[in-house]
Amino acid sequence: MRHRFRRRSPSGTSRRVPRALRLLAVSAASALVLSGCSTANAAEDRIEIHMWNHAAGNPEELATITAVIDAFNASQDTYVVRQEAFPQLVYGDAITAAALTNDLPCIVDIDGPIVPNWAWAGLLRPLDLPEDLLGQLLPSAVGEYQGETYSVGYYDVALGIHARKSVLEQYGIRIPTLEQPWSGEEFDAALETLAASGDFRYPLDLGTGIADGEWWSYAYSPFLQSFGGDQIDRSTFRSAEGALNGPEAVAFGEWFQSLFDRGLVSREGNPARPEFLQGTVALSWQGSWEALNAYDEWGDDMLLLPPPDFGSGPVVGGASWQWGVSTSCEHPEGAFEYLEFSLQPEFIAQFSNALGVIPASEAATELSEEFGDDGLLRPTVDFARELAVVRPETPAYQVVSSVFEKTLKDIMHGADVQTALDRAVRDIDANIRSNDGYGF
Repeated sequence: MRHRFRRRSPSGTSRRVPRALRLLAVSAASALVLSGCSTANAAEDRIEIHMWNHAAGNPEELATITAVIDAFNASQDTYVVRQEAFPQLVYGDAITAAALTNDLPCIVDIDGPIVPNWAWAGLLRPLDLPEDLLGQLLPSAVGEYQGETYSVGYYDVALGIHARKSVLEQYGIRIPTLEQPWSGEEFDAALETLAASGDFRYPLDLGTGIADGEWWSYAYSPFLQSFGGDQIDRSTFRSAEGALNGPEAVAFGEWFQSLFDRGLVSREGNPARPEFLQGTVALSWQGSWEALNAYDEWGDDMLLLPPPDFGSGPVVGGASWQWGVSTSCEHPEGAFEYLEFSLQPEFIAQFSNALGVIPASEAATELSEEFGDDGLLRPTVDFARELAVVRPETPAYQVVSSVFEKTLKDIMHGADVQTALDRAVRDIDANIRSNDGYGF
């Protein structure tokens, strides 16, 4: 039996740092902190660099972070990194409370899509790291705002279509490749064929019934982008007009709505166990974090397939948890030194092996257990490298994502597509105007 990795969310579900840091009623979040301090003993004259992270509920991740900290602390005698690990559900509250009092630790971990908001709010410093080092990382593992780098990550995750070879062959459905993905028409025809067979409760599981929040942008905006639309006009980041309500976006919305109207996708889902593992759905739009479980279930019959191409190329979402240095940090040079040290391939590979996530560098990929050239999860590396589009790198993203989620849920339940998308554009643009364009 192949080892099953602990399942992770694609980009975290921590509470977001609000735009003006006003939405949090500061509570006793600090009392809920779980200590995860490194075991290294530092001399009294070493400079302490404090770190907070959200890994308290994930023993594998916490152990890996601790091992990197211990290695850094043993490698030099100027700095000592001390960490505090929080449960993910209270991590955002603790960060926000500290930001309100200008008392953030030096090093913080951040969900990739919200890095621009933190940078715009003045919480993060641009990273002083070698350009050649940053160039070795997946683009989706580097967080940017206004042309500056504010965060780096050790890994990413990628969605793909989980399928069974025997099922596709039984119904005469071509097995797509990265070089020749399904077209939108071919994908639709495959779903209709599988539905007509009567052998499955639904031909496709999109995860619409089991997840809220960030999942909707992460999972479904790639389809919008493959149609040729987007959540915002990325040439200016000042409006969603045309990108989210133009003809391409409407075509996406009508297709998305039709999946439910035609009975090709369930609105409900099964939160207890993915239906693909039960054999009650034929295809699953699923993350790399679940792939080894599918291989456990189906063995050599399991396939990892790229997303379809709806006209503008296949797309997957990019960016997961990353690390940044706060503006409150009194010794940022020590924090930068730690981050540079931690980005060595062997440490990145440790995260990959412990968490089942895509290594952020090619050198680390070669050291990983499942993502190397012969690894079962190698296709997800190629998806992340060649197909990933990060969610809009704007401080407005939290509003964009929330509006996008509500809009797609309305469309899923039968709302007029053009009307719903026009309303979404008005809501997003109103927020951007009220914040003077968020620096753009």
